[in-house]
Amino acid sequence: MVKKVILGGLALIIAIVVVFCVVVAMQPADFRIERTTTIAAAPDKVFEQVNDFHKWEAWSPWAKIDPSMTTAYSGPPSGVGSHYSWVGNDQVGAGNMEITASHPNERIAIDIQFLKPFEAKNMTEFTFKADGNKSVVTWSMAGKNNFIAKAFGMVMNMDKLVGADFEKGLGQLKTIVESGSGPVN
Repeated sequence: MVKKVILGGLALIIAIVVVFCVVVAMQPADFRIERTTTIAAAPDKVFEQVNDFHKWEAWSPWAKIDPSMTTAYSGPPSGVGSHYSWVGNDQVGAGNMEITASHPNERIAIDIQFLKPFEAKNMTEFTFKADGNKSVVTWSMAGKNNFIAKAFGMVMNMDKLVGADFEKGLGQLKTIVESGSGPVN
């Protein structure tokens, strides 16, 4: 009798794990997170803040989460080939970014590699569109979820989580550009 109960319980646990794995595996691999804001400035003013990693500390939402985060820069000071790497606490992790496309006042593409807490390679993009004397700025990130990221996404809404950081960063970028108080490198 005890054997039957134990075997029945074990079979139930195995069935639950199998069903969970199948459900996770069926989740979409591709993802895209995107947020947009309007900034009262010409696209060139916004573009220069994003195209230079040295200026990110002033508006990046993650720089505020871990003020003792270590950063390093390499390559040209701005534009294509610029590199930025970081190592921080558990909330910001570690990784690196490289600007792979830079079309003045229109678009910046960045390859981003997360090393900690989870490994991932994604593509981030900023677009800038003039709207009268304002700029419509869109920050997006796209990539593919592995099995662990798919499972994590079933319990945490990554669009809301990362999207909230994008909104905060765009808000800080807006404040800096509109006030003219951005770093001058």
